[in-house]
Order: sequence, then structure tokens, then C-alpha cells
Amino acid sequence: MESLGYLTPKEIQVKSMSRILGGQDIIAIGPDGSGKTTTYILSVLSGLKFNVPDAPKVLILAPDQECVQAIVDQFYLISKNKDLSIIGLRAGGSMEQEIEKLVAGVEIVVSTPNRARAVYLKLGLNLNLIHTIIIDDAEEVIKNGMITPVKELVQSAKKCQHLVFSTVEHEKLHQMIDGFMVSPALIEVEELAAEKLNVHDMLLYQVPNFTTKINLLNSLMLDNEVFDKVIIFVNSKLTAQKLGKSLHRKYNDEIVIFNPLFFEDKSISDIELFKQEDAHRILIVANEGTEVLDLSGIPYIFHFEIPENNDTLIQRIIKSNTEEQLSFTFATDLELPEIKKIEHTVGQKMEVLDLPEKLSIYSAKKGNTSLIDDDNDGTRGAAFHQKKESNSKTYNYGAGKKAKMTMKKKKG
Repeated sequence: MESLGYLTPKEIQVKSMSRILGGQDIIAIGPDGSGKTTTYILSVLSGLKFNVPDAPKVLILAPDQECVQAIVDQFYLISKNKDLSIIGLRAGGSMEQEIEKLVAGVEIVVSTPNRARAVYLKLGLNLNLIHTIIIDDAEEVIKNGMITPVKELVQSAKKCQHLVFSTVEHEKLHQMIDGFMVSPALIEVEELAAEKLNVHDMLLYQVPNFTTKINLLNSLMLDNEVFDKVIIFVNSKLTAQKLGKSLHRKYNDEIVIFNPLFFEDKSISDIELFKQEDAHRILIVANEGTEVLDLSGIPYIFHFEIPENNDTLIQRIIKSNTEEQLSFTFATDLELPEIKKIEHTVGQKMEVLDLPEKLSIYSAKKGNTSLIDDDNDGTRGAAFHQKKESNSKTYNYGAGKKAKMTMKKKKG
């Protein structure tokens, strides 16, 4: 380890190694580069007896072929003086050669969940002697839609230790692992950039899905006294067009789209015109094909979707003058890893806000598979769920934040 430059253990290793070696299930949460992979590699190497292998003892699940190969390479790098018995299964192609190697005997198997499940069903992967199952980059495993094969593999193995490593902890993670984790220890580390960027206030709403994002935006935009000048960023022009139609219909005259996909949409091509025109309250802008815009003079910036390039969001929230501005970001569980990366770069965390108490939370499981107009008078967008008008102006961005926003209006 010293020859590789690891002179002192990282925080996640200090907090988790003794628990792992003691046989406890753990959920380790930390950003990229925090030492998660090295942590479990060291624990695995510490527990191997390096006897003649018969059946696998350790199964490591990773989200894609690139990650599988990187893990195998890291094992060889750290254990260069050991006679290591390890195989990385390919994500596709013929299984015959891999099954031959597995049958011949190997102690550590690294694979995507889909490939491991396929080889297991071909009777090529023996899970009877597995004593440790590790899920690396769990958030990406979930994002790649591999929750089911993970559950099936764990259920097929006998009682063993489970180690889960992820950049974020969220509901979907627990949906995948809660059924098999035994009194796990939750270990979290934060590694933010040493130098904080000078940015505007960053506020975060965590929502379960895209439709609930629309409902939340509708709920907030009802307060036209506070949100009197707003820019909403989405990723594509098609989404911009759809979002414009999903917002409250009674505010149609206040909504404009920046360089829209279709000419029939109410549009604007100069952001300065939006700033000057009092009748225009909400501007929807697609990141797609849009150059850097001058956001000065606009108090509220909403990132309805996380840009493909995180630097795009960061550049928008960096302070260029003394003007105050609030940046709201909507993120689902699958978008939270990108939020973590943004926080790491900025050097500070976003303030997580509570969702409005009366917010309509869309759930297909509850039968909300079709979207309907809320009121018979047609004042709501089609994506807004049915609820009483008296409940529609319920939001919760904190009394302090509202006072701060109101004060900005008075100063303006």
C-alpha cells in the first residue's frame, strides 16, 4: 500500500474496516474518490486464505463492464505479491470459457448483476460457498435497472455478509437492499472541495419522479407575489414545450419559451426582452442548443432537470456581482449522484427543502397511471393531479426563506 502511495487510511476506511472484518453488514456512502473500492478490496484480501480454490467465496457486483475491469485491475494492483484467483465476467457474449474457468475454481467473481444471473442460471456460478456479496456503485446499478437480478442473486446465496457502496442513500437503494441486509451499519463520509466557490444560495427539492416535479413547480408558481420573475431550465426543447403546456393554464400569458421547438408556442429569443416585459413572468429554457445567458436581474433560477454537464449548472449559480439570487434544483433519486458531484465541486451542500404538505405525489402503483385536469374550468395543466383549490397554494420553502425572498422584492 505504501508503494502505491496510500500512506494513511481514508475516513471511510477508518470507519468501516473493523466492522467489515468483524463480519457486519454495512452500507457505505461516499463520493467518488473517497476510497470505497480500496476499502472492500483490502477487506477481501485480508480474509482470503489463498488455498486451492473450489467455489467462489466473494461475489462483487458492479454496474457495467468498465467498472468490472477496473475492479479486477485494482485487485491485481494491490495484491501483486499474492497468488490471486479472480475472474471478471464479460457483460455479454459467449459464457462457455467463463463457465469453464468458474468450474475449474476461482475465489473472487466480479460481474454485472445481469451477467452473473445469466451464468448462474446456466449452472456455471456456484453460490453455495459465497461468504461475502459486495455491491459497488450501487446507485449506478439501480440507474441501469438491475435491482431484480441483484435481489435474485442474493436470495440464491446462503447466509453471508453484505457490503453495499454508493455515492448516495435514497429510497430506491433501500428498495433494493432492505430485504437482505442484516442490521447494517450506515457509514457516511463527505469530501467537499477544500475551496468553496462563491455561489448563490442553493436549494434542493428531492422528488420521486418527473410528474411530481411538474406538480411541485405548479404549486410554487401559484405564488406570483414571490416568484415574480423566474427562469426554468430543462434539458431539451421537447421537454420545454411539454412543460409549458403542463403549467397552470391561467398563467399561459405569463409563460414564454426561449427559442422553442415549434413556432406556434409563445416564444422569445432575447432574454433582455423577458427581463423588460412585466407581462412575462416565467421563461422556460432548454439547455439543448442554448448558449450562456445573462441571468442578472432574475431572482429565481429553477433547474427542473440536471444538465448533462454539471459545469452548466455550476456556472449559472456562481456569483458575478453583489446581486442576490436563489437557485432551486429538482432531483429524483436517480439524479442525486449528480447533485453530490456538484456539491463536491462547489465545496458546499445544497439546502434540502421539505416538500409542500399538500403536494400531489404521483405514483403509478397507486393507480395514478393517467393524468387528468384538476378543475372542470380548465385552469390546470393536464399533468396536475386533482386537489382542492384551497390546498393548491401550499408550499414549504421555510418561513426564513420566504421572508428572505419577500425582502428581495421590497429591495427591488
